[in-house]
Amino acid sequence: MLERAVRIALRGHGEAEPNPSVGCVIADAEGRVVGEGRTRPPGGPHGEIVALRQAGTAARGGVAWTTLEPCNHHGRTPPCVDALVEAGIARLVVGSIETNEVASGGIARLRAAGVEVEIRSDVDAVRRLHAGFHRRVSTGRPWVVVKWAETFDGALATPPEVSPWISGPRSLGLVHRERGRVDAILTGIGTVLADDPRLDARGVRRRRTAKRVVVDPDLRIPTDAAMLKTPGGEVIVACRPDVAASNPDRVGGLEAAGARVLAIEGDDDESLRGRFGGDRLDHLLRRLAKEEGIGTVLTECGPGLLQSLFGADLVDAALVFTAPETGPTGLKPFPRPRPRDLLATAGFETIWSGHRGPDAARWSQRID
Repeated sequence: MLERAVRIALRGHGEAEPNPSVGCVIADAEGRVVGEGRTRPPGGPHGEIVALRQAGTAARGGVAWTTLEPCNHHGRTPPCVDALVEAGIARLVVGSIETNEVASGGIARLRAAGVEVEIRSDVDAVRRLHAGFHRRVSTGRPWVVVKWAETFDGALATPPEVSPWISGPRSLGLVHRERGRVDAILTGIGTVLADDPRLDARGVRRRRTAKRVVVDPDLRIPTDAAMLKTPGGEVIVACRPDVAASNPDRVGGLEAAGARVLAIEGDDDESLRGRFGGDRLDHLLRRLAKEEGIGTVLTECGPGLLQSLFGADLVDAALVFTAPETGPTGLKPFPRPRPRDLLATAGFETIWSGHRGPDAARWSQRID
């Protein structure tokens, strides 16, 4: 039943954040399912409330299964604990303990009210569902999903005489769907100068409009970059403080073009040659979470930024598309290590794998 609740919760991917997408199933006293629900967009009801409304009076004396401990505070909505008690739920099965102190304490409140509560922390589907939420709470950083398309031999780029498109249409469609479900899309200045991407979600129903964040230590982004001329989420350009301070005209020009410049503190390794190091990337992600309300980040970047993110343990999940052996060849020599090597070293677990057209697709996630 908890796995069923997870499947319901996953339908809210991209809508519930920054709240966790909680799934809830309710059965009456005879064991018949009478209510199901998932968390709605911020300000809307949580999964338990949606399920209780569907169940109505049939919930009295029944059992509820919820993927996360019901909230015990009054935020945008009243506490779910109160609603469960008032509905007369006799037993509650919880798949994950609330780690946000502001909302915690629900289990204790329910037990004090006479509700039998069972904690089942051994359901992998629940653990994976709420990994991003718990990670954000524990680190103060967004959940970072790195995405790349690679040739069969692991390259992220093709030779000049070969088509630059590595992925097929179905893979690209999935990428645009994910762009429309995250708070921010992160890229590096190298990708901007080489590809001039728009970084918007096209041809899909957007559940949110992602901000576009460019790691640009030396403020090299052109004022006529495609993303600055494309309607969509705000463009944020992250640079070093000394660069911003010594180039006020450059900052003004970018702001006039529609960008917002953020000067990011931190330490860098001199060998990085114009890239942010892990410490500065960590500062950037924390500022995005605290000041911009960003809870989920999808990367669209090259191997250099990917290596920095992996090296600083700032990657939480990976979405990788691999072209078939008959697809495009890779540009040689490969950068070392290849992104696929970085992922293998990280030791993530595979959540799902399959195909999108001829491309192999795989979603991997850190094991916490």
